[in-house]
Amino acid sequence: MSNYKFDSIDRHILEILQENAKITNAQLSKEIGLSPAPTLERVKKLENANVISSYHAKLNPQEIGLGVSTFITVTLVGHKAEYIDRFVKRINEIPEVVECHHITGQGDFMLKVVAQDISSYQKLILEVISEIPEIDDIQSIIILSTFKDSKVMPIPAAPKAIGA
Repeated sequence: MSNYKFDSIDRHILEILQENAKITNAQLSKEIGLSPAPTLERVKKLENANVISSYHAKLNPQEIGLGVSTFITVTLVGHKAEYIDRFVKRINEIPEVVECHHITGQGDFMLKVVAQDISSYQKLILEVISEIPEIDDIQSIIILSTFKDSKVMPIPAAPKAIGA
């Protein structure tokens, strides 16, 4: 966890940038009520502290030909660090795997996978993912509809000072 202490202005900057990362520094400075130089300095501090880790264009999967999204629960053959490391290395080489999470409960990892269609998804499972030797079991969940897909993080309020 970052030791960066951000105030209400930093929180406002983060809220605005999450909604519109393409905003100009001049417009951002107007919205937060500071001049451009201190606004830019604050954004740079947030980036340097890794509070802002990157900027992305959010793509519409259907519009670029990715019609199938799935979650896959993966159970490994064992829990040795070497198995996990080899599995993660292989997963990072598969572009269709857009998320990989180490989890508790049923399975060891949860993957989010995107594919053009069911046949390309089936080919990916049979010819690529199931060929990873560290995998013992795979369970797929096909996403039928998505009603919320927000990348906006809720920003916690500052802790209240004692006696405030």
